[in-house]
Amino acid sequence: MRVLKTVQAEHASLQLYAWRRNGSSAVTPRITSHYSIFPRDNDPRWEGVEMERFADEADVVIVGGGPAGLSAAIRLKQLANEQEKELRVCLVEKASQIGAHTLSGACLEPSALIELFPDWKERGAPLNTPVTEDLFSILTKKHRIPVPMLPGLPMNNHGNYIVRLGHFVRWLGEQAEELGVEIYPGYAAAEVLFHEDGSVKGIATNDVGIAKDGSPKDVFERGMELHAKVTLFGEGCHGHLAKQLYQRFNLRENCEPQTYAIGLKEIGLDYTNPYLSPFREFQRWKHHPFIAKTLEGGDRIAYGARALNEGGYQSLPKVTFPGGMLIGCSPGFMNVPKIKGTHTAMKSGMLAAEAIFPKVTAEDPASETTGFHIPEYEENLKKSWIWKELYSVRNIRPSFHNYFGLYGGMLYTGVFYWIFRGKEPWTLKHAGLDSAQLKPAKECLPIEYPKPDGKLSFDLLSSVALSGTNHEGDQPPHLTLKDDSVPVARNLAIYDGPEQRFCPAGVYEYVPLETGEGMRLQINAQNCVHCKTCDIKDPSQNINWVVPEGSGGPAYNGM
Repeated sequence: MRVLKTVQAEHASLQLYAWRRNGSSAVTPRITSHYSIFPRDNDPRWEGVEMERFADEADVVIVGGGPAGLSAAIRLKQLANEQEKELRVCLVEKASQIGAHTLSGACLEPSALIELFPDWKERGAPLNTPVTEDLFSILTKKHRIPVPMLPGLPMNNHGNYIVRLGHFVRWLGEQAEELGVEIYPGYAAAEVLFHEDGSVKGIATNDVGIAKDGSPKDVFERGMELHAKVTLFGEGCHGHLAKQLYQRFNLRENCEPQTYAIGLKEIGLDYTNPYLSPFREFQRWKHHPFIAKTLEGGDRIAYGARALNEGGYQSLPKVTFPGGMLIGCSPGFMNVPKIKGTHTAMKSGMLAAEAIFPKVTAEDPASETTGFHIPEYEENLKKSWIWKELYSVRNIRPSFHNYFGLYGGMLYTGVFYWIFRGKEPWTLKHAGLDSAQLKPAKECLPIEYPKPDGKLSFDLLSSVALSGTNHEGDQPPHLTLKDDSVPVARNLAIYDGPEQRFCPAGVYEYVPLETGEGMRLQINAQNCVHCKTCDIKDPSQNINWVVPEGSGGPAYNGM
């Protein structure tokens, strides 16, 4: 039985709120209703609602069912089974099924897989198409300049496989379940839990049954808590829980800011012109004569987008802290010149498992905090081939930030990587946060994009429809704003509303106010493909992406 206090005046106050700036006041339409911005403690509609959560205990809890999380889970159970030890490993994944949110360029280097499963072929791993040829080009407006792909360059794919990564991840999930890993798809980890001593206690899954205006529905159910000795965070690029951990434990104190790309094609998120649209650049790219001849006559069957960590070695944070670890693309183990992160993500999960296992299975484990702190994981990372690989290519990405641009970066790569294998005694710096790179709109020229022809190039909304994206409509938008007034007052005023262009799913729109005077930001949260580009590129850093209700988001089929 639940008692809800409803007062008309109070409800009305939740639709609009007043903000003051420079002594003046204005009424800003309310956009954000998520409890992470407006706590329920101060909301009378939540009085009398039962908020107790059921809690369960495991030895290890893993957030994220991607290559890193599943590899960690598999390795933990392999070790437990080899040594006949009891070990409960639970993995939560926000997608409705394992692999549904997985999107990749999907050229897989099998090194980590061979270590994890030497018999992967006999087990039926879906690696069926070996790479037979590499083609690397610089495209001018109408022509192609071939670039030789010399042996030893990181872009050489000899020995790799073309895969549908979602299918590969699904196969990893099957292997994990056979070994006894408990996998819970459709459960989004929404909150990090802490012990009284400050160490990580585990996670809480998301609540369900909350209306779009932030009020509880009749079907409201509290999420559950999963407690563990160690919690692994493998959320992927720009994980929303990892962001909290960076601040809580100051994990980025001794590294550079992370820098990103968006994976429609490789468009770095450090671009400066606010009029640039990654999606429309992608559509225009497909009309290049060299690309078009490959696509002509084909049918568009799917669409997706995701952000990629491109900071590399310089941007790696501290990955261990009391009670937890960061694995995979969450801290950023992607090898940028290779455009590959699956093999490094898997290896990081395996190294984490090997550091954890002796600690959590010891009869008398020693730990200074209630949640185990296991610095051996980071020490083992620095001794592994991951560290050597990322260190050797550390200067390739930042070398493109030079007076000669692309050609200067290619020249640097040829000299210092191909000849000296990255052993130069210096480390170049990145340009800074991607969100700080945009110039004011008045300093830039608008970009005229050709209209889509419906054959090679397409409009955004019909593309998003092919991603299978769906969210329960009546829930608070998970694209939260720290201040609802900032989009119009700053982003639109200074940068001409770049969020309506950098989002690859049409989530953000500026529409006229109902009064006919001025504009407001409209957030179409149901379109969100969980790429987190908005959280990364917003020049005001006002957007905070949080998890929606579990099972929401895209439904990629092996993309």
